[in-house]
Amino acid sequence: MVTLQDVREAAKRIEGVAHRTPVIRSRTLDERAGCEVFLKCENLQRIGAFKFRGAYNAIRKLSPEQLARGIAAYSSGNHAQAVALSAKELSTTAVIVMPEDTPRSKLDAVAGYGAEIITYDRYTGNREQIGSRLASERGLALIPPYEHPDVIAGQGTAALELLEEVGHLDAILVPVGGGGLIAGSAIAAKGLQPEIRVVGVEPEAGNDTFLSLAAGERVSIPVPRTIADGQAAPTPGELTFSINKELVDRIVLVSDEEIRDALRFAVDRLKLVMEPSGASGVAALLAGRLDPPPARIGVIISGGNVGAARLAELLA
Repeated sequence: MVTLQDVREAAKRIEGVAHRTPVIRSRTLDERAGCEVFLKCENLQRIGAFKFRGAYNAIRKLSPEQLARGIAAYSSGNHAQAVALSAKELSTTAVIVMPEDTPRSKLDAVAGYGAEIITYDRYTGNREQIGSRLASERGLALIPPYEHPDVIAGQGTAALELLEEVGHLDAILVPVGGGGLIAGSAIAAKGLQPEIRVVGVEPEAGNDTFLSLAAGERVSIPVPRTIADGQAAPTPGELTFSINKELVDRIVLVSDEEIRDALRFAVDRLKLVMEPSGASGVAALLAGRLDPPPARIGVIISGGNVGAARLAELLA
């Protein structure tokens, strides 16, 4: 349902609105990982995460009538911010369903962009049902965080930019939550370089895609309890999994402590602020999950939305 051409068209649609984020190198990281590492810094994207790409692409494609009625979404934080800012950019309104335990920095950012926030308990409520009901009752266009072809195409533009800038890579390492980023990345990467290996990384407590790929079908787990809140999906998306089971070569797992180690390394040696989900790819490299490591690997740093107090708590 989503092609390399869709990703290329999304890149044109978001050009001049989304940042073309930098690719960072580190000799220290290369030495620790045993390979050449190219970090695609989506923590420096607008709203601090890759999610802006997909949200803006999807909302930009809505009809004038849909834009006039407004947008609904549900999200643990980054997609919420992306939809809120995209709605503001396109002169429409947004209402976002968010977990009540969402980090304060993300709630404040969503409110700051002018969106209405409705909270729920992530351990007892169903955000998809809440969001769908809300969209139906208010006549809003529902933009889900990953189960949408235009969202997936938009997310794939990060990998497209990475490969355009650095050329041949042996592998690309991508954090996995609901699966939209890795689905878009796999479409772009395999479309440009068919032999490239696409590797996902999940927290050990949130291994739903790992288990699903092993089983050959979508598997549900209890709502994960992990510091990587952006990767706390209990089951892969239906659309994203249909793509990932065909294009993703492997999923590796990292512990919360390994993610903490990556956060420390990012601050101390890379001078980059990453949120836990955004650091999971670096965590996999530092923990030696790719053994032997590929000669040249791209890593998408998916986000950097963590407040100073929370980051200090994580690093303590």
